[in-house]
Amino acid sequence: MKFGISIFPTDLTLQPPDMARAVEERGFESLWFPEHSHIPVSRRSPWGGKVGAPPLPDFYSRTHDAFVALGAAAAVTTRIRLATGITLVPQRDHVWLAKEVASVDFLSGGRFIFGVGSGWNKEEMASHGVRYTERRALMREKILLMKELWTKEVASFDGDEIQLEPSWGWPKPVQKPHPPIIMGGDAGPKTIADMVEFCDGWMPNARHDLIGRLEAVRAAVAAAGRDPATFEISAFSAVPDKEKIQQLTDLGVSRAVLNVPPKSPPEVLTRLDEYAEFVASL
Repeated sequence: MKFGISIFPTDLTLQPPDMARAVEERGFESLWFPEHSHIPVSRRSPWGGKVGAPPLPDFYSRTHDAFVALGAAAAVTTRIRLATGITLVPQRDHVWLAKEVASVDFLSGGRFIFGVGSGWNKEEMASHGVRYTERRALMREKILLMKELWTKEVASFDGDEIQLEPSWGWPKPVQKPHPPIIMGGDAGPKTIADMVEFCDGWMPNARHDLIGRLEAVRAAVAAAGRDPATFEISAFSAVPDKEKIQQLTDLGVSRAVLNVPPKSPPEVLTRLDEYAEFVASL
C-alpha cells in the first residue's frame, strides 16, 4: 500500500514548499492538492452538492492555485508524486490546462498525477460560463483534447463542445503517453463510462462502501478490453486504522490518501508525524 497526503493549500496553513518537504521527509508517497477558484457568497449549492450538508468550511475559499502550489512543491522535492485531488476540469481553459499539466510533469521530472472531476458547486461553475448539466460532457472533451496536445506534434480536435485547429504545443509531459489521469467521485454509470474511456484510475472516498462499486468499475474496464489490474485505485479520506487499511488492501486498493486539516503549521506537522508513525507500525 502506498500512502499519500491531501491538504487544502491555503494562505493560513503550512505553505506548499514546506508541506512538500515535510511529506517527503516523512516517507509518504504522494501529496494531493484540491482546488476551488472561488466560492460565491450566495452559497446556493450545499457542500458537496448534498442537501442538508453542514456549512462549507472557510478554507474552501482560500486555496492557492493548485498548479502554482504544485510547482512550488516540485522545486523543493525529488521523490514524492505531486497530484491534484481534484482539478475542476470543466471550469478551466483546456489549452492552458494542458500546458499546466505538462509543465508540472516536465519540471518535476515526471512526478505528476492528474486527479480530475466535474465539480459540484453550481455558482462557481457559472462564474466560468459552465452550465451544471453540461459539465460531464465538457470535461470529457477537454481531456480528450488535452491528450492530443500531450501526445501529438501537431494536435487538433473537433468535438461537439470544443474545437482546436491544428496547433503546436510544448512542453510535452515526461510520462508517456501522459501523466496518469485519476477520476474522483462516486461510481455512477456515467462516471464509470468516462473512467473507462479516458482515465487510468479511480479515487473513491474510502468512507463509502467500495465493494460493489469496485466490482462495477473493474467489470466495465474489462469489458472495454482493458486490464483491470492496470487501473489504479486510490482511496481518498482513508482512515489511519490497521483493520480498515487491511480491508482496502484486500479490495486491491493500491494507494490510501490521508487527509490533513489545513490548520496552523505546528498542528499540520503534528498530524503528519502521527500519520508517519501509523504507517511505520504496519
